[in-house]
Amino acid sequence: MWYKTPHTAPHLGRSSFQVYLHPIYRKQPTQLQLQPIFRSSNANFGHPIRQCRSIGNCIHPKAARFTSAAETRIVSNTRNSEIPTLSSSINRLRPFWVQSRSLTVVPKMSSNLYTDETPEAIKSSKGLHLITQSTPNGQKVQILLEELKAVYGTKWGTSIINIGTNEQKKDWFLKLNPNGRIPVIIDNDKSFSVMETSAELLYLVDREDKDHHFDFADPLEKSQLLQWLYFWHGSGAPYQGQVNHFFKFAPAPPDQLQYAQTRFKNETLRVFGVIEIHLSGKYTGQPREYLAGNGSGKYSIADIGTWPWIKGWNFSGAISEEDMEAFPHLLKWIDRIAERPAVKLGTGDNYNAAKRPELYVGEKR
Repeated sequence: MWYKTPHTAPHLGRSSFQVYLHPIYRKQPTQLQLQPIFRSSNANFGHPIRQCRSIGNCIHPKAARFTSAAETRIVSNTRNSEIPTLSSSINRLRPFWVQSRSLTVVPKMSSNLYTDETPEAIKSSKGLHLITQSTPNGQKVQILLEELKAVYGTKWGTSIINIGTNEQKKDWFLKLNPNGRIPVIIDNDKSFSVMETSAELLYLVDREDKDHHFDFADPLEKSQLLQWLYFWHGSGAPYQGQVNHFFKFAPAPPDQLQYAQTRFKNETLRVFGVIEIHLSGKYTGQPREYLAGNGSGKYSIADIGTWPWIKGWNFSGAISEEDMEAFPHLLKWIDRIAERPAVKLGTGDNYNAAKRPELYVGEKR
C-alpha cells in the first residue's frame, strides 16, 4: 500500500514518491514496509525523516548505502487523491535506525553577523544582545526588555554607542542594520539581527512573552495592537521627529524654516488628537487606559512603542503646555505608563553611557 505522509503538499497537484527496499526485507516480502519519500524542488517540503533541500537529497544517508537502481522504483504522476492519508503511526513506517529519534534543527539565518571591526563586546556576546542609545527609539526596546525581565527573567547584553559620532554608519553596524539606525537586536542563538523598533518589539514578544503579558492571543485584540503600533511608527514618530529637527537642530535661519516648522508641528498635534479621541472613548462610549485590548485596554507593546516619543512632547520647545491642554486623556496616559517600574529602569541610568561606561563601544566624542 502507498501512504501519503503529512508532509505531502496537496496544492502541488501531482507528486513523485521514491521507495527504497531495505535488505532485511528482501527475503521476507510479506513483511515489507514501504517508506514513502516525498521529493520536491521546493525546499519548504520534506519527508518524515528529514527536510528535503533539493531533488535527489531526500534519501536518508544510511538508507542510501542499501539502495540501488534495482531496489528502487519511482512512482510518478501519482495523484494525491489516489494515496490514502496516514495521520498517525508515522514512526512505525520509518526504518528502524531512525525510529523514535528527534531530528529537530534550530534554524539559523546567517553564520556570520560580524566583521573584523565589530566591537569585541558585541562579537563575543551570547543570546540576546541590544545595541542602543537612550533616545525615544532606543527606549522602546529598553523598556520591553526590562518588562520581560520582570516577568520572565529574560537575560540580554547591552552595548551603547554614540550616534553623534556616526558609529551607526560604519560597516560593522551596517551589516547588522543597513539603515544605520539604533536600536538593533541580535539573537546570537539564531545568528539573526532585527532592525526597526516595531519589528524588534514584535520579535521579542514572539520569542519571550509566551503568556501574552505584552501582546494578545486573541486575533482581534492583536490586530488592534498592530494598528496602533503601526499608526505611531508611520504617522507619529516621523512628524514629531521632524518637529525636533526643524525647531532644535536645523542649521538654517528661522525665517527659512517657518513652513516646515508650522507643518510638522500641526501634524504632530493632529496625531496627538487622534490618540486623544481613542483614549477618551469619544465615539465608543468607553474611555481607555491603554491603546489596545478589550474594554479599557491592556498595557502592551502598542503603548511601549508610542510612549517614549510622546512623553517628550516638550523636547523641541515647539509644543507648549497650552497646546497639550487639548489632550487630557493623553496626558493621563503618559503619567500612567511613567509610573511602571520597568519603564523607569528602561529610561534610566542603566542605559546612560556616562553612568555605565563599561557598556560603551565604538568611537567617543
